[in-house]
Amino acid sequence: MTKISVLFVCLGNICRSPMADGVFRHMVKEADLDDTITVESAGTGSWHVGEKAHPGTRKVLAAHHIEYDERARQFTAKDLDTFDYVLAMDSSNLSNIQRLSLGDATHAEIRKFLSYANDADLTDVEDVPDPYYTGGFDYVYDLVEKGSRALLEYIRKQHDL
Repeated sequence: MTKISVLFVCLGNICRSPMADGVFRHMVKEADLDDTITVESAGTGSWHVGEKAHPGTRKVLAAHHIEYDERARQFTAKDLDTFDYVLAMDSSNLSNIQRLSLGDATHAEIRKFLSYANDADLTDVEDVPDPYYTGGFDYVYDLVEKGSRALLEYIRKQHDL
């Protein structure tokens, strides 16, 4: 069976995208699809490369019994050919990703992460806010959970899983 790969992208890869990475991995594992779907996260900036996720992200994930010990890495143009889904946490991240593609056709489906939850009528919020600046890790978790649920359902339908 073909592996399906998902990459979540935010600015620094310590708050939002690691939270989405952890939540979505957890859902994939619970659905017994972890041999089929691989999940990673990255940031468009390089400031936090090699660091663990923000303590607020780790705390919220732990409260929901989700283990997460990945380290931040920077997004690269190669990711557009490596991953099936490249999902931006907000409009600014999406613009940065699209700028790296330079208009070339890529392998990846590039979208805002919450667009799947929008399509499924789970939320009308379009951008996942950055809790690094605003706090609100619990609110971000709620959005990420809805987005992950909708994304998993979308992938299951697209790939007959």
